[in-house]
Formats: sequence, C-alpha cells, structure tokens
Amino acid sequence: MRNKGFTLLELMIVVVILGLLSTFIVPKILHHPDKVKRQKAAIEINNIMNAVNMFYTHTGRYPTTAEGLQILVNDPGNIDNYDPEGYLDKITDPWGNPYVYIYPGTNGKVDIESYGKDGEDGGEGLDADIESWNLDK
Repeated sequence: MRNKGFTLLELMIVVVILGLLSTFIVPKILHHPDKVKRQKAAIEINNIMNAVNMFYTHTGRYPTTAEGLQILVNDPGNIDNYDPEGYLDKITDPWGNPYVYIYPGTNGKVDIESYGKDGEDGGEGLDADIESWNLDK
C-alpha cells in the first residue's frame, strides 16, 4: 500500500513554480504602489461623497467649507439617526494629506479632491489631482 502524501520531488516542483511566479508577478505589483494609491483615493472620494450625501439626508444641509470633512468624523450633535461613530473613520488620502472639500462646489454640489502624490494642486501623471467630478474619466 502506498503512503498518501507528497514526495520530495513533488514538493520541489511546487517550490520552483511558486518561485517563478513570484519572480514575474511580485515586481509588477511592487513597482506600482502609487497607481494603487490613486485607485484607493478615487474609491475613498466616492465613499466621502456618499457620507456627505448621508449627512445631507440627516441634516438637510451640506457641511460648510469651514466645517470641512471633520464634521463627518466627529459627532456634530443633535442630529436624529446619527451614528455616534461618525460617517467616516478618516479624511486623509493614501499619501497622508487631507482631502480638499469645497461647498458649494464649482463642479458639483460639493467638490472633493486629493492633490495626489506630490500633495500640491495640479500636477501630471502620479502627481495629478484625483477629483470627485472626474472620477469616471
């Protein structure tokens, strides 16, 4: 009767295959962390827009530019059906910079943007801004 299990040769073949795969796949992922951060920022901006709309539903108004997005993290008080945990956990982009919030917006009801990798308005490539009004592009 044959033992059930793997032979040393079978295990070595699996290790070699995993090594080859990691040689080709891991560098592709590791060399694009800023692309991933840009995608994450776009998703977070969309989530912030949803939180702003939920705030509007509960209060009948949008947060002012002066209040900013911080009101979505802290309990603003006397709002019916408000989750005391807040609408959002954080309001910083993947590079650690605060999202820019403007109400009333010039491109929509509200404008939300991340200044990208460089943290400055404008820019190109990985430094380009990620804007709520251009998420579909």
